[in-house]
Amino acid sequence: MAGRLRVAVGSHVVFEGRAWQVVGLEGALVRLVDGQGASAVVLLGHLVAGDDFAVSGVDEGVGVPQWGLFESVPLREQERALAWQRHIREVECGLPGGVGSEGEVREQYDPLRHSMAERETAKAQELAALGWPSASRSTVTRMRARYRRHGLWGLVDHRATRASSPTGRSDERVVAAVLEALRRQRGRSKGTVSGLRRLAMDILQERHGHGVVAVPSPSTFSRLVKALADPQELPGRPARTAAGPARPFTAGQVLRIGEQVMVDTTRLDVMAVFADGITGRPELTIALDVASRSILAAVLRPAGTKAVDAALLLAEMAVPHPVRPGWAKALEMSRASIPYERLLSLDARLDQAAARPVVVPETVVVDRGKIFISEAFLAACETLGVSVQSAPPRQPAAKGPVERTFSSINTLFAQYVAGYTGSDVTRRGRDVEGEAVWSLPQLQDLLDEWITCGWQVRPHEGLRHPLMPAAALSPNEVWGALLAVCGYVPLPLRRRDYLELLPVKWQAITDRGIRLGYRTYDDAVLNPYRGRPSGVTARRGRWEVHYNPHDARQVWVRLPDGELAEVGWIHREAVLAPFGDHTWQHIKNAVPRRAGREEHEAELAHALDELLRRARTGTGSDTEHRVAGRILPIAGGLPAQATAPTRRERQELPLCQGAGESLDGLAAHTGIEDEDGLEEHFDDDTQGVGFGLYDTDKEAERW
Repeated sequence: MAGRLRVAVGSHVVFEGRAWQVVGLEGALVRLVDGQGASAVVLLGHLVAGDDFAVSGVDEGVGVPQWGLFESVPLREQERALAWQRHIREVECGLPGGVGSEGEVREQYDPLRHSMAERETAKAQELAALGWPSASRSTVTRMRARYRRHGLWGLVDHRATRASSPTGRSDERVVAAVLEALRRQRGRSKGTVSGLRRLAMDILQERHGHGVVAVPSPSTFSRLVKALADPQELPGRPARTAAGPARPFTAGQVLRIGEQVMVDTTRLDVMAVFADGITGRPELTIALDVASRSILAAVLRPAGTKAVDAALLLAEMAVPHPVRPGWAKALEMSRASIPYERLLSLDARLDQAAARPVVVPETVVVDRGKIFISEAFLAACETLGVSVQSAPPRQPAAKGPVERTFSSINTLFAQYVAGYTGSDVTRRGRDVEGEAVWSLPQLQDLLDEWITCGWQVRPHEGLRHPLMPAAALSPNEVWGALLAVCGYVPLPLRRRDYLELLPVKWQAITDRGIRLGYRTYDDAVLNPYRGRPSGVTARRGRWEVHYNPHDARQVWVRLPDGELAEVGWIHREAVLAPFGDHTWQHIKNAVPRRAGREEHEAELAHALDELLRRARTGTGSDTEHRVAGRILPIAGGLPAQATAPTRRERQELPLCQGAGESLDGLAAHTGIEDEDGLEEHFDDDTQGVGFGLYDTDKEAERW
């Protein structure tokens, strides 16, 4: 304990910025008195743990050995420092092992017979005789002082601890040019090291002139780039495989349902048949609860998932999922391992609901995709009281649960669906598009059923209960267990709430109505407001218009009373099926403008209706008939091995709907008398959606 600080009665200490004198000690209590006579009683541990605690007039002595730093130096320097420690201890107390160690004190180092100066001189002579360089008395005195201040670390030759420069002896002008070249390349497509070297040469020539600074050889330049560049930005290396520097990321502990929900989008490894007759891989957006690994919501879109899809995904988490027609009774929430009767008394909507969690998330973790940082999504989160947290860039582990769930969906669900593409092109079959038979609504229904009966009841090795650590639990079981902790608060969402979550555009109300996306929307409800400003000066008097990018047949405008009034497209009656922005853009690019705006919009509506009819009835090109042939077996009308007719067969057989056939003729053929029933028939994606005829007699019997 030699050299340690001691607090005794009469000692003067500094504590909390004031000078005190210790006037009493009793057990762990210390009584202090300052210069003005004020007294205080504190615990001894609290006193010595203060940031500014010090004992006045006393050298603090040697602190705790810094073994971590000491072990970082070369072994030779460690041995030298330990040897100096033994010599210094012998000079100070007579024994190389220090006070209290065993051994016999040599006569020249006996503190009772010789002074410190004499002992230092004797040690210098001994070291010189042993061949130590620069072993003078001043050296011994200096090393003693360093040992008193820094302990064993003070005896290390710090020339061995200096960090070497990563650029070595490279010219500073070359280093600056390489850093500037890396800065210019940041955010752009990656090239090779030779391309970066050429850019650095141009920078050197701009700054210092031609030939003034020599450019290192390619191998030296490559080593210099590797030392200066971030591992994620090294030329020729993809960012997803780059071994970046360790970053301070630790997965947080989530203890409540909805405490943290991860939302992400990816391509599903299944080919689907879209509404326009094209096959492709749909985009899947899911919301995963981290605490229970429950898939709270999942949405499939043909392509280009929009912010409104992510916003409506939030609403889908908060409302019960209904049991679809044809689902087994075992998939109802009443059969799940949860306190169903108690929940039903809180929310009547849980009756006939599917066995999936209903959660209002507290925090949503998203990546930096534009749909998740859009105004529509952020406004929806603010409306529902959900905080948004962005995942750190270039850290896949930050969203590990949702990425792992995507992989599980592809292996547990997608590979058993017709049209499975495999995880990459090397695993893909020869005719994947020919195997695609499911329309997007049908695929959505299959996915929802699998989530309810496959994912939510499947035990996960990562889900354990503290009282049953040996048993793996399912997401539904964890949800039921955590209900006692987090409870259940129903969130009623009305039709207006869904309309509020739709994206917004600000448009003027003219004499002809509202013009949006080359479409005109008009209704009698707009009569009092035509040509008038909305009163919103921040939007230059324009009106707030909500629209659905997946169904452009109507919009909703906010009137002065605060209500959202529905305004239909002037050609809505001419187009039976819903259509989105993607389909409308395709028609607008395909139909040239030959007349005025009104006539051109009517032509677009007619062409749009014809496209949707051909995609649904199978009266178009060979491609459209093949698409219809894939869809027909799903409706139960034809055997699964049936194929679409060729062009010659279509010329020989009557078709159910020609390009110019009227609604009356189509209604007579299908057996649906009124136009409302016909439109309902077209909108029902679970019924027969193809009308191409292979055998007129068989088809007549079926209808």
